[in-house]
Amino acid sequence: MAAYLIESPEGSLLLDCGPTILASLNRHGLSAEQIDAVLLSHLHGDHFGGLPFLFLHYLYIEPRVRPLKIIGPPGVEGRVQLLFRAMYADTAAEQLPFALEFAEVQPRETHRLGGMRIDAFGAVHQKQPPSLGFEIKGGDWKIVYTGDSGWMEEFVERTQNADLFLCECSFFDTRYETHLDYPRIAENAGRFRAKRLVLTHLGREILARREEVALEMSHDGLVIKL
Repeated sequence: MAAYLIESPEGSLLLDCGPTILASLNRHGLSAEQIDAVLLSHLHGDHFGGLPFLFLHYLYIEPRVRPLKIIGPPGVEGRVQLLFRAMYADTAAEQLPFALEFAEVQPRETHRLGGMRIDAFGAVHQKQPPSLGFEIKGGDWKIVYTGDSGWMEEFVERTQNADLFLCECSFFDTRYETHLDYPRIAENAGRFRAKRLVLTHLGREILARREEVALEMSHDGLVIKL
């Protein structure tokens, strides 16, 4: 399940919001109150299915009154509201005490969030609505996130001068056009120019052969300081 909390002087951004987000925050003693916005790479359940739980958390656990911004591919508002109604129909029918502010972003578009610049690019995964990867920049830092995607030469260009490259790695032996596998990442690792490369979205094949993986692998609770 995908969820990455970015804390910076420019603001606090939740990058994707998988269904286990609250369990993870609670496990590591982190507050959800600090989150200024949620940035969604695409509208598959393992990447946005945690939003209804987050809404309820802001209702009953850490009451929220300031707006929550949700940025994602075209159609994001309708899909999030549909999911909320499907999971908690009564609550979704009532007005929340905090505003949900939705913003759509297309590939090759830039979105400003406080002091952060978010450059979206198309990922090779879901076509409609498009899946996105992101190049996120703050005052003195840069993070590149593939989202879910097959191989793209664009990753090489995007990672130049990046502080962190969050790269999905779903498979080892299996090769799909819409996901990345470890051999393909490893053979191109020397071309990336990010200061740190971390493999994310780890599938069963990767975990079963972790002793053969030479690149850094993510894990729940991993803290990276840039």
